[in-house]
Amino acid sequence: MQPLGIISGTVIPQGRELFGDLQEEFIETEYGQAVVMRSDAVVFLPRHGTDPNRYILPHQINHRANMKALCELSVREIVAINSAGSLHRKWKPGTIMVPDDFIMLTGIPGIHQTQAAHLTPQLDLKVRHYLLEAAREEGVNVIDRGVYWQMPGPRLETRAEIRMISRFADLVGMTLASEAVTAQELGLAYGALCSIDNYGNGLVEKLLTVEEIVAHARENARVMIGIATRYLEKYRIRKS
Repeated sequence: MQPLGIISGTVIPQGRELFGDLQEEFIETEYGQAVVMRSDAVVFLPRHGTDPNRYILPHQINHRANMKALCELSVREIVAINSAGSLHRKWKPGTIMVPDDFIMLTGIPGIHQTQAAHLTPQLDLKVRHYLLEAAREEGVNVIDRGVYWQMPGPRLETRAEIRMISRFADLVGMTLASEAVTAQELGLAYGALCSIDNYGNGLVEKLLTVEEIVAHARENARVMIGIATRYLEKYRIRKS
């Protein structure tokens, strides 16, 4: 059976605990090296690396190497766990959303460098469907659609930027769209589970700090991993 790919950033310890005995492995690809933690059922990819002292910033993530490594390990379906900021006060920190679309106005290195590739980007409908089912079975009240706006990072957004992008999107982050497009270029089905861990800059009076964002992400980690674990169970049934 093909393994399920799971990508995450800030929930690695919980992921290792709940997904069982994952062995770290370095995969060399034509686009560079990627690090994964794998078992027969799961290929877990920590997008920011495994060493907290060598944290890979969002704009430095090698998405091509990461997605190619998943391909080479026979992954065909990816559940991405993302930390995001809310663009509307009604979506409070602690909210879980399964977005159905995204906006990314900056370019990224593509897989297809020597030929025209007119890709129509989208999040995989089946992965979204099973993520929503898994969340409901876990008793988690998720928002079943929303638009994710990817900013280049690594800095946070200005108040003016938040006011502008909130007219068109529901949440903001720095990784999902790049991963989704690169995955689709390689024929991988990609869906995302977003943990809203902070309000966008200026939505509330309290000054935004990175420490608070990380703290909220860790609070939501077990809920997110619980949904991903239930998805894994459903995935294994479908693929068996």
